[in-house]
Amino acid sequence: MSESTYTSPSGSDKLSPVSEVIPKRRANSGTGPALHFENPPQHLEVKVGQTARVTCVFTGSPPVVSCWIRNKEQIVDGPELWTENTDRSSTLVIAEAKPQHTGRYTVVVKDRKSSAQHTLTLSVIERPQPPASSPLISLISTTSLVLSWSGPCYDGGSAILGYVVEVKNQGSVEREDWTELTAQCKSTSYRVCSELQPQQEYCFRVRAYNAVGVSEPGPVSPVVLMEQKDKPQEEEAPQAFFSVTIDSSQKVTDHYILQEKLGMGKFGLVFKLTHKETGRVCAGKFYKGRRAKEREAARKEIELMNDLHHPKLVQCLAAYDHKPEMVMVMEFIAGGELFERIVDDNFEHTEPTSVRYMQQILEGISYMHQQDIVHLDLKPENIVCVDTNGTSIKIIDFGLASRLDGKTPLKVMHGTPEFVAPEVINYEPVTLATDMWSIGVICYILLSGESPFQGNNDAETLALVTAAQWEFDEESFDEITDEAKNFISSLLNKDTRRRMSCEEALAHPWMTLDSEALASTKSLSKEKMKRFLARQKWKKAGKALLALKRMALLSKSDSSASPTSPGEDSPLSPEAEDALQSLERKMQGPPQFTQSLEDLTVARGSTARLSCHLTGYPDPEVVWLCGKEPLVESPTVQIEYEEDGHCTLVLVKVDPQDTNTYTCRATNDHGETFCSAKLTVQE
Repeated sequence: MSESTYTSPSGSDKLSPVSEVIPKRRANSGTGPALHFENPPQHLEVKVGQTARVTCVFTGSPPVVSCWIRNKEQIVDGPELWTENTDRSSTLVIAEAKPQHTGRYTVVVKDRKSSAQHTLTLSVIERPQPPASSPLISLISTTSLVLSWSGPCYDGGSAILGYVVEVKNQGSVEREDWTELTAQCKSTSYRVCSELQPQQEYCFRVRAYNAVGVSEPGPVSPVVLMEQKDKPQEEEAPQAFFSVTIDSSQKVTDHYILQEKLGMGKFGLVFKLTHKETGRVCAGKFYKGRRAKEREAARKEIELMNDLHHPKLVQCLAAYDHKPEMVMVMEFIAGGELFERIVDDNFEHTEPTSVRYMQQILEGISYMHQQDIVHLDLKPENIVCVDTNGTSIKIIDFGLASRLDGKTPLKVMHGTPEFVAPEVINYEPVTLATDMWSIGVICYILLSGESPFQGNNDAETLALVTAAQWEFDEESFDEITDEAKNFISSLLNKDTRRRMSCEEALAHPWMTLDSEALASTKSLSKEKMKRFLARQKWKKAGKALLALKRMALLSKSDSSASPTSPGEDSPLSPEAEDALQSLERKMQGPPQFTQSLEDLTVARGSTARLSCHLTGYPDPEVVWLCGKEPLVESPTVQIEYEEDGHCTLVLVKVDPQDTNTYTCRATNDHGETFCSAKLTVQE
């Protein structure tokens, strides 16, 4: 078969047979560095009402397309929320941030060769809600009293930093004027010891504040009349104990007035109650009880508490079953959590006072252990003060408690990482010694303000507990007696058989240390304890109590989740896969010249370079024409088509016969385009 050949007038070999023309493709279109993010943000905070701009920068081969996903759906541009995209970055813009914008966002990007995704969290923070309850007033004298209240139900997305306490004198001329007593209260109780006069009537309210601002005031307290003169202090009456039978015929509201919410937990809600006949203030634990398992757990806790009649254990006063809800009426304990009390500036914290607290904890747990009942959830939150100025404490929350029968080994899958014993994590049988480990951790924190097993995450904490790896921090335990250290060491022993029992702990030398030996002990620092409490509050705000089963899964995922290296495929979520398909469609487009050819004049014998720049997806195929005839590569004709879209025709050793119009023609599935320029070769 003969070949049709186009020859220039000069007989130049720069043109070749038409049948040999092969369209030119981009060079290295499948190689080079993969698309990747450059130091993308992990978490951002923005105040409510502000404009949020979340930018992720990446490196890829243009064109790059991107989109954002939230709640498994792609974000569609609108007046409130939109994206601003370039080949180097993608920015999510929220015109006016609202609390509902808080959440996880994923940005998915794609270029011609690869894709990448990054997930970040956005928190929209605002002023906290007001305190949930009106201040409870106690210990009233001629000029002082103690206020206690519940924190806000929602902290605004930012930790509560403190409270503002305000008072109003009902007898003053300006009865509507509120006066600020303090703006520096760090706990949910406050002793008012100035500004008050005998036989005057006052009411109080509290505001909470965080990093954003101060809340509206909470509910106003009842009016209180100050005493005319101090009453002689009455001795505490001995506590009466009685067993409780679950009442299925009446409702809790038949006997009690339901008041404000005090708190919530995994079981349900706790409300303040007032007995209609006696006026006694109580706490009502309202179980959800919709499932048989929940109802059985409530019954078990009530039955166990009938065997826990001891002054150091919170008491159950009544129980009601009106389906689907079950209610347990408990003692109301006004003093708040022990550790919260300790950091109060007006409260003395020393090693002798710590001995007193540990004695009381041991007395209560010893009584439980005598009944073969194990608590299984001992932690600072479950040690509370009886009132707001004394040192008497009680142990609360027996929701996880169980009776050991000595025949069937008991294995459990629940607890709190920092306080749970190694045998629980290892899913080995629990014993009375399991509580003793938790008591050791509480004592360590009580004396130092630091947690012996605190890791950077739950998985790390659990690993430290399992290995029983801990030590006495030199700085924190510098002033602590050797007896106290020995007490802790005798409890934090991985071997359950070698841990002290309650009886042994109560007889330990530290418990019976001569008061004079401890009299010189100086006050312990509260700063580390304050940091510990702040961390605990942050953790509680971020998540509920974790089951150990979930912790174990977390541990596995943490250990296996290594950062994805460039070019390595990371698993995509279904919504990210859908996003990639839409981005693939978004990238599609006909060829376009973003830089056209320009006329060129060169001297004979030199090298001529005609350049243009192309976009389009899929990658356009390119053919160069001299006049109307196609060119193919040869020693004197070179076509360079780079990964970035630059396309160049190189003609070596040109002569005047090469003077002509040269055209670059680009084609893909969506269309065709071309641009031309005149090359002039001078003698």
